[in-house]
Formats: sequence, structure tokens, C-alpha cells
Amino acid sequence: MCRLFGFRSVIQSQVHRSLIDADNALAVQSSAHPDGWGVAYYVDGAPHLTKSASTALHDTLFRRVSGIVASETVVAHIRKATVGQNSVLNTHPFQYGRWVFAHNGDIPEFERCRSKLHAEIAPRLRRFILGTTDSEVIFYLFLSRLQRHGPLSQKRVLDEVFEAMDETIALVRDVCDGPDAPSDALLNLLVTDGQCIAAYQGGKELYYSTHKRRCSERDVCPYYKPECETHSDSGLVSHLLISSEPLQGENVWQEMGQGDMVGCDWRMKMHRRPAATTA
Repeated sequence: MCRLFGFRSVIQSQVHRSLIDADNALAVQSSAHPDGWGVAYYVDGAPHLTKSASTALHDTLFRRVSGIVASETVVAHIRKATVGQNSVLNTHPFQYGRWVFAHNGDIPEFERCRSKLHAEIAPRLRRFILGTTDSEVIFYLFLSRLQRHGPLSQKRVLDEVFEAMDETIALVRDVCDGPDAPSDALLNLLVTDGQCIAAYQGGKELYYSTHKRRCSERDVCPYYKPECETHSDSGLVSHLLISSEPLQGENVWQEMGQGDMVGCDWRMKMHRRPAATTA
């Protein structure tokens, strides 16, 4: 399987520790997930994407990108291939317009349901699928459902993103899970347009963090608030981090249950939807 990392913050933040320096940073984990990497970050509202089919741990480009990236929104992914060959076209994250997407998991025996899923993608979007992974198909299924709420270029409320994810997950499970499947699809999903970010725990471990035990920059940061070091009663947070496993450091991590969704909107208001309320 793969590993996901993403964050949304009120200020531009460095990602070097999460991707390189921590003892369990993504670069370290890539020794067991060697089939490519990708980092997406936003500058002036536009996504910038760097990807490689190399192993992140030994890739100097990964270290260069991780060292210079400072952004309010970042998505990173290291891949262990299950569907599709090892190539840049099959490497996450995937991008369409402002939207960036990454997936941890797989659809067992994907070929038996590929054509049915393709048929559910909007024709004008279907032609942009360049690789051979189940993950890219899931991304365009999501976009097809999201555009029912309006053009993909417009600002989104988080409820619309959650609803499109619900519909996508339900469709994949309806088509691909069942008595003919060797096992159920694993569908950890992470998506952002640079302003809102949302994640779904679909069968693999996934964690999130909204505050630190103690911020090392509390005395100098102009955005410091009490919520930076404790649970937010208002829902407004300074950051939302999402990771396949808790990263070492100051952040306090919460484990998501299967079927849970978390996200924050353009105002940095955080929402968590337990599995019992998802479609």
C-alpha cells in the first residue's frame, strides 16, 4: 500500500520535518513504499506538482522539493504499487485544475470493474485519465460527482466535497465489492482545492491533528492562538494535518475510524463526520 500526508494551515508552513527529518517521515517510510512519490503545493491559489517514479529515500529531487516547499496547503504521497506499473503517470497525487487527490488502498482485481467505473465518469473528464491505476479512476469519479454542484473552478463548501466523496465511495463499493470480489476495496482518500481539504478513512489507518502539545514558535508567531495547543471549541483551527501514521514531533494525533471523514473549509473551520452519518 501507500502513505498519505496532507495539511492545510493559516500560514505558509515548511514540510521538511514531516517529509524528511522525523524518524518516521515519508522519506524513511519510502524504503517499504519504493514505487514513486509526489508532492503538491499551492502558490497564489494554483497547485504546483512534482512527481517521480523513483524511491523518495534515495531521490535528491524529493529532498530538494521537501526542503524548499512552504505553503498553506500541501499533499504528499509515496507509492507501493498494487494496480498499474511503476511510472510517473501512475504516481500520486493526481491533479485536475485546482483539485489535487491521493489514495491509499486498492480495488482488488480492478480490471473486472474498470469499464463499469469508467462509464460513470463524465465524458468530458474521462479523456484526461492518463495512467492505468484504480486511484486515478476514483479521482475522476469524484470530480464527476462534484461538478453536479457547479463548475469545478468555483469555491466549494465542505458539505459539497463530503457529499461527492460519499457518492464516489458508495459507487465504488456497489460496483466492486461483493461476493465476486476477493476482498473489499480499501479507500483512504485525500482531496483538496488549496482552500478546503477533506479525507476519508476507507479501511487503512489514518490520523489527523489540529493542535500541538506546545508550539515551539508560540512567542514569535503572529497567528498564535490558544487553539494551537488545545482542542478548539469553536471548530476554527490553525492547521489540519492528515497522515497515514502519527508523525513524531509536537502534534497531537487522533485516529480516524473506518468510514470517518475529516476536513476544513476555506475559513479553517474543521469538521469531523463519524462513520454512522456517512452515506
